[in-house]
Amino acid sequence: MTHKKFRLIVVGDEILSGKRQDKHMSKMIELLNERGLSLHQVEYVGDDREAITSVLKKSFATDDVVFSTGGIGSTPDDHTRQCAAAALNVPLASHPEAKELITQRINTTAEGDAEKARLSNPENVLRLKMGEFPVGSEIIPNSYNLIPGFRIKEHHFLPGFPVMAAPMMAW
Repeated sequence: MTHKKFRLIVVGDEILSGKRQDKHMSKMIELLNERGLSLHQVEYVGDDREAITSVLKKSFATDDVVFSTGGIGSTPDDHTRQCAAAALNVPLASHPEAKELITQRINTTAEGDAEKARLSNPENVLRLKMGEFPVGSEIIPNSYNLIPGFRIKEHHFLPGFPVMAAPMMAW
């Protein structure tokens, strides 16, 4: 019987430049060890679409269980959602449950301000894009701020912020 290998992909120029320290690897090791499992490999990749897509294409070709952190937000350097779709050769689509959760988050943070809550507001249009995942994805709940990650083909995509990623990884 072959055992699944667990791998981690950490996406982000801020890790490679040293602006931020990677805290995902130590957390993943801890969570796997608690379950009698171990981390097989870690790969770091910058915020480059071609590089991320290439890493993910190779990764999707394995039977490994993979956690990817970073690049699923709404800033211009966040490409992981698009790269996962490209690597799988499937389109990105708005996930209905993700849209509902993000809308809930928008309404909560708007605190009754109708303009801030308007979904067509440019900031909210960007926020809603965080719920666009490769077709066939399921959401990973985010207890920190409701903005979900996603999983598809044994790959789990989480935010780059450890405060959000750690509980999602444990889930």
